Amino acid sequence: MSPHVRFSLLDRSRTRAGEPDSAALRNTVERAQWAERLGYHRFWVAEHHAVPGIASGSPPVLMAAVAARTERIRVGSGGVMLPNHQPLVVAEQFAMLEALFPGRIDLGVGRSLGFTGPVRRALRRDADAPDTFGDDLAELRAYLDGRAPVTARPRLEGPLPVFVLATGRGLAVAGDAGLPVVLGGPVLDSPELGALLDDYRARATATGAQPSVVVSLDVLVADSVDAARELALPEAWALAAARTTGLFPALEPVEEDRPMSARQAAVVADAVGRTVHGDASTVQAELDDLLARTGADELLASTSTFDREALQESDARLAGLLQTL
Repeated sequence: MSPHVRFSLLDRSRTRAGEPDSAALRNTVERAQWAERLGYHRFWVAEHHAVPGIASGSPPVLMAAVAARTERIRVGSGGVMLPNHQPLVVAEQFAMLEALFPGRIDLGVGRSLGFTGPVRRALRRDADAPDTFGDDLAELRAYLDGRAPVTARPRLEGPLPVFVLATGRGLAVAGDAGLPVVLGGPVLDSPELGALLDDYRARATATGAQPSVVVSLDVLVADSVDAARELALPEAWALAAARTTGLFPALEPVEEDRPMSARQAAVVADAVGRTVHGDASTVQAELDDLLARTGADELLASTSTFDREALQESDARLAGLLQTL
């Protein structure tokens, strides 16, 4: 791996079968403390609404808890979904976080809508509403930079890093805004990836900004490929359930001969295949290839599994790869 690559974690506050949602939030804070001890560069939290498998619906609130229990690691959102919020409110929330924890706050923003129709209605967001993400992003940055007609308080004393979460379509928006981009999902395996990244970098450079690419994906490191694959199964099962029932459930422990339909089995196989997993040497080889293809500056591992101790060990093994850079 290139010596300039940084490692960071994204924790989605995944719920686990048999535990209350509050346990998932406490686990997120504990994982952030562990990530700081391991030397990770950033620790980000997510925004999901009314999803049974995810307890985090308010990144700024959870970020405040994480930042208060850590000392050095950068804390951010992966991300705040701008369609759900007024840009001024987001600017005020993150200006307050930056004032309380100076030099440690990141603002990652995305454009995803609610998971289901009822959630979108609860958020007062019509799926057919015009896409205003680019305009909302510009307005948000104007508040943060002090260029808007009104001033977001507390007033920032310096720049606040803003990142754009993208699955492909958002790359052009990030480039035109001259902002770092966080790239994940199926686009990482797309034959168009190189051209999309070239276009992003050209757009960002044209603004006078330095292009920066963060690659986000699931990474699990264990003693063997089989052991790591087992760790990937709970998340893959949850995804398969979501694709066939419409509900994204809590993580469940691994069980032998789990009954699945043919469609669910196909989703599981695809999800596990998209997860970088194996022993340290196998994972490093895959990450080397990915980073070479993308020229990424940072890896954001968004991994989860039912076994918290195994997840903690995987985080430690991944951090250990830093020692080989």
